[in-house]
Amino acid sequence: MSTVRKIINDPVYGFITINDPLILDIISHPYYQRLRNIHQMAFAYLVYPGAVHSRLHHSLGAYHLMCTAIAELRSKGVDITTDEELGVKLAILLHDIGHGPFSHALESEVIAGVHHETLSLLFMQRLNEQFNGALDTAIAIFTNKHPKFFLHQLISGQLDMDRLDYLNRDSFFTGVAEGVVGYDRIIKMLAVKDNQLMIEEKGIYSIEKFLVSRRLMYGQVYLHKTVIGAEMMLIKVIRRAKELIANNVTVTAASPAFNFFLHEPPGSVFTTNELDTFCLLDDHDIMTSVKNWMSHPDKILSLLCRSITARKLYKTTLQNEPFSAELVAEKTNALMEHLGVTEKEAGYFVFTGETSITTYNVDDERINILFKNGEVKGISQVDNALISKNIESTIKKYYICHWRQ
Repeated sequence: MSTVRKIINDPVYGFITINDPLILDIISHPYYQRLRNIHQMAFAYLVYPGAVHSRLHHSLGAYHLMCTAIAELRSKGVDITTDEELGVKLAILLHDIGHGPFSHALESEVIAGVHHETLSLLFMQRLNEQFNGALDTAIAIFTNKHPKFFLHQLISGQLDMDRLDYLNRDSFFTGVAEGVVGYDRIIKMLAVKDNQLMIEEKGIYSIEKFLVSRRLMYGQVYLHKTVIGAEMMLIKVIRRAKELIANNVTVTAASPAFNFFLHEPPGSVFTTNELDTFCLLDDHDIMTSVKNWMSHPDKILSLLCRSITARKLYKTTLQNEPFSAELVAEKTNALMEHLGVTEKEAGYFVFTGETSITTYNVDDERINILFKNGEVKGISQVDNALISKNIESTIKKYYICHWRQ
């Protein structure tokens, strides 16, 4: 194993120090390095030009916050062994390693029915084999099989280091100030009681700001109408390519790895044997294929690919109620006449869908506040709570995407 101490200059936090040889070797591994070429925010850069940061940026940032959190909890007397410290750092470093091209946007399109967390676990297990069981504790924490539940909460919970970093980082790179959170103060206020991660009473306002910022970022950035339209256009490209292949039309991807998954028959089961092929996939495979397909003889596929490349995206409208069938039919008929396509083909250019925002799901896990007298309350139950039942509810939005004629 390497023994060189590494210092990485991060634009958000400054210097990130990595001084464990195993972590350095994991970061240098091809499984991890592929994250350099996967956008953290998929097509958000088409709306916010600065949002070009990668999954690698995010995982390093989450690792840095985890280092700070562990040091803070230890300073308060929380028992965290050296092995547990390394395990939780590895777990947060690798928590997103299973993401495929364009992250969440294509999660169920390139490989159907396989969640990125499942792939992350497969990668961690494969790395564990290569490093002779050195990731046993990390895997136990990641899968919530470690007895110290609060360590898992730091990886996957309402106040995990993943959320703290992506909100802060995404806000930084998009320039959307509403997403800025007081991550440093939140970490300072972390506490553990009864094996549960909590926030000290003094951190109530920082947590409320964190939850409100999360709601605002989803509304303003992650579910921006143009971002939805761009990502849906890419999804339609993949679906059209697969439909053509199913009909024995030649569609060749730009790389062997993408070509392999593109031609996988529907319902195929992903196995660990395909992990190394998946590791070769990143955003470049997709976008180079899109550029190649601009000249494909299929009118639908080529038009969609030319549109993405030229940023001629769907016109997308969001509203609180479902769109009427009459409106969809009207736009579909107009599109059929304009492009000379069938009603089925028009479905690639006119369609509806829905999306939702849940800021704080108490059914999932509560954010508990630890008061000085030892009392514990959920954040929505404290006196004069800003985070009330209203913000706990799910906001559902309906959208219609249609071709700009």
